[in-house]
Amino acid sequence: MKKLKLSYISLFALLFALSYASSALAQDKKIIRIGSPFRTGHILVEAAEKFKIALERDSGGRFLVELQVGTVSEEVINDQCSRGVIEMQSNGHRALEIFAPQYFFFNAPYVMKDFDHFMRVWRAGLGRKAVETVEKNGNVKYLGIVYRGLRQTTSKKPIYTPADVYGLKLRLPTVHTWVAVWKELDAAPITIPLPELVKSLREGTAEASEGDLTQITSFRLDEVQSHLTLTNHLVQTGGMMINKAFYDSLSREDQGLVNRAVEEATEWANNKIRTGETALLIELQRKGMTIVIPDADLFRAKGKPAVEALFAKEWPVTTWQEVLAQ
Repeated sequence: MKKLKLSYISLFALLFALSYASSALAQDKKIIRIGSPFRTGHILVEAAEKFKIALERDSGGRFLVELQVGTVSEEVINDQCSRGVIEMQSNGHRALEIFAPQYFFFNAPYVMKDFDHFMRVWRAGLGRKAVETVEKNGNVKYLGIVYRGLRQTTSKKPIYTPADVYGLKLRLPTVHTWVAVWKELDAAPITIPLPELVKSLREGTAEASEGDLTQITSFRLDEVQSHLTLTNHLVQTGGMMINKAFYDSLSREDQGLVNRAVEEATEWANNKIRTGETALLIELQRKGMTIVIPDADLFRAKGKPAVEALFAKEWPVTTWQEVLAQ
């Protein structure tokens, strides 16, 4: 009986030691929680997945990356990252809109020509000032840009000219500058958070939507919309961003690991979209969506007064002409 008691005590001691060792090991690891409002299959989520693989691999497991995707809005995720509730975000440009609104032309309809044009402006003086302003006002640091492709329009009818969007209940994110441009096009925008996108279309709260192709595919909008119109109205990018206080707390070695993992993830994601938009269109067509090629110049011309007014009132740090010239 005495030997049995000793064996129980020894077993308890062993379990306690193993538990303590496991806890100590976990405490040695650095955890990065990265949030995204998009669903699995969206390019910003895929970039986060690549970042996780790269950082955990290159750090020898010292970093653990936890993905929190597809459950809360862009606004909530940006706020969480700013306050340090999560360490990183792979998100749209909500940080730019909130913390540096005078530079939000980087994420506006009809401003940028293509992704190369976007990156030229982003890497120049205007982009550097935008990044500095976001860091100063929002405690959020841009680490990399992800190309999401051109934004297109989905609906239950073909759209050829601005006359076809007259009074159309178009779902938009809660971005007032986008609303201004679509109102200029005579649509009737309805701002709805991204997690409610499919529900709003299914129930008829909204009749149409717009977004990049990986948003359209990952939310399976082919199940609730019949037509995809190539309006090409916005060169859409997103950002991989980190809470600046957290980043500054890392050693230079760890900052380098994070930077390189982001560089690997964004380079992979950008190449995928640049070479894969046609394949996404074919995929949506195979799923039953009718592809419509409108008169895009008519849309741009009709939206021009709204864009010029936004530069004058919202983005006075530059002009549309200056941006287009770069």
